[in-house]
Amino acid sequence: VQLQASGGGLVQAGGSLRLSCSASGTLQTRDMGWFRQVAGKQREFVAAIIWSGSDTAYQDSVKGRFTISRENSKNTVYLQMNNLTPEDTAVYFCALYRGSYYSNSPDYWGRGTLVTVSS
Repeated sequence: VQLQASGGGLVQAGGSLRLSCSASGTLQTRDMGWFRQVAGKQREFVAAIIWSGSDTAYQDSVKGRFTISRENSKNTVYLQMNNLTPEDTAVYFCALYRGSYYSNSPDYWGRGTLVTVSS
């Protein structure tokens, strides 16, 4: 499975971006997630969504601002990011879980997309 994240860019604080993650193969039965990484820091969890889309999880700092969703018919997962702050600046990665995101780490990673939020 190959994953490709897109949609990053430069945005002012308070603005919005929508990231997309497309898969070369089917992800219809796979939990998916978004992570982010700042240079010199560890990659951190941002959000995850169960294969059916019926359950999601978020890092506390993005709750109420970010929304993860998916369109299985398009093999695509999204991350809608609203009310962005400079602290959201990072490279964002999408990830695929072969197991459940509740108790597993991702198994496949896509190339990241850079999000830069200016103050």
